[in-house]
Amino acid sequence: MPRVKLVPAGAAVPVCPAVFGLLLGLWGLTHDTSMWRDEAATWQAAHRSVPELCRLLEHADVVHGLYYLFMHGVFALFGDSLVALRLPSVLAMSGAAALVAVLGTRLTGGTVTGLAAGLAFCLLPAVQEYAQEGRPYALVMAFSALSCLLFVRALDRPGAAGRWTAYGAAVLLAALLNWFALLVLTAHAGTLALVRPPRATVLRWAAASGAAVAGTLPLIAASAGQTAQVDWIRPAGPGTLLVLLLTFAGGAVCARTATKAARGPAGPASGTGRPPTLGRPHPHRPRLPHLSLSRLALPLLVLPPLVLLAGSLLRPVYLTRYVLFGHLGLALLIGGACHALTHRLRTPPHRTVAAVAGLAFLGLLPVQLSLRGADGRIDDVLVTAAHVAAVSEPGDAVLYIPSARRDTALVSPTGFTGLRDLALARGPLESGTLNGVEAGPERIAGAMLSARRIVVVSDAGPPTAPTARDRAKRRVLEDRFVRRAQTTARGRTVTVYERRGG
Repeated sequence: MPRVKLVPAGAAVPVCPAVFGLLLGLWGLTHDTSMWRDEAATWQAAHRSVPELCRLLEHADVVHGLYYLFMHGVFALFGDSLVALRLPSVLAMSGAAALVAVLGTRLTGGTVTGLAAGLAFCLLPAVQEYAQEGRPYALVMAFSALSCLLFVRALDRPGAAGRWTAYGAAVLLAALLNWFALLVLTAHAGTLALVRPPRATVLRWAAASGAAVAGTLPLIAASAGQTAQVDWIRPAGPGTLLVLLLTFAGGAVCARTATKAARGPAGPASGTGRPPTLGRPHPHRPRLPHLSLSRLALPLLVLPPLVLLAGSLLRPVYLTRYVLFGHLGLALLIGGACHALTHRLRTPPHRTVAAVAGLAFLGLLPVQLSLRGADGRIDDVLVTAAHVAAVSEPGDAVLYIPSARRDTALVSPTGFTGLRDLALARGPLESGTLNGVEAGPERIAGAMLSARRIVVVSDAGPPTAPTARDRAKRRVLEDRFVRRAQTTARGRTVTVYERRGG
């Protein structure tokens, strides 16, 4: 009876990570019917017509314009639902997992590294989180992975102009979805510094990279006028720095483990000049002598976040999701370490990788369950709308503190039927903004005094009033109203106030 392989070698290797990533992405995709605030922005923008969307981008979120246009098309074709909102991200991460598997196989000449890297990529908590989010970061990840593969292919045949053109196009598409994706170029520059290719190759890379940067400059210039949208980002704290340091250390350990295996008995010392391969060798391993998995993956893991942190010294802009594609490097390094592990254990390599992946899945199960629960996001606009509908009465008015919390009514308007918005002066479509434009503090205060009961939607936690409008709202509520009921759930608070003396 013929022996059946658990995972076929060669071209079939990317299929396993892709399917695994797809299944993980579909698991608990609706998060108990919850939607957090950034997804609410996607929902609102994608429901606008193209002219309305263009007007919105003049005032806000131009950096996400291409993604909003893409989601507008998704909703037009497949309808609006939580599944339609998040499924493109699931598919993008699944595709990225396949690309990681191809990249790992190509860099090492064996299928084990590619398979292990692809499966590890799927299991990384950050990857699982953004695979189920209606935002552009999974698509950025997919195009960044594609750019890395095309980069390696171009280095394999640096004289092929078409390969450099494809590479530049992939970088440009990633950057048009979020221009921080240009930081992948710092990683590739680091790789070139390590492998020292001929000068002509460096110039070709510089030309392709320069074209991608030039194509992104209009978006960068347009977003420069909307920097107030990131004023809420705080400088990276000790916790963020510690996580980064531990991630870098883990990647370094994996790189060292993989490198030691490559220099083992089957490596250069034996006269073969090649690291050991497990499984069928890949026919298109890069020809550049010094290009290795570690020399591509370590700069990818380390340089983009470090450059973004350095930029944050001038203006705080560091968020993990802006350099999420660095996890591509971590996954590749884990794949190299698994390659080394199977070599040392002398066990059937693909079965060993499957066993390690299974154990990792079980070990990360609590994290996976947490990410897929409704409490796995910052706040929930849908449950807030349900609470408003439960406590409101005919004739009630509504206030939002801050005004951005109006997103819950814009995403789920049925929960606010009959409620009079006391602060709104111009609606979102009329003003070309996400959440509309509110009246001045005096007008808001006067409108509040005309209401008998007010339902207030605010953030959970201690009350804040950062703007003059919000301070006016808080002042009138404290002086002229009495709190009658309050509900806090999933990051937002719904409070009912009644005017003193009825």
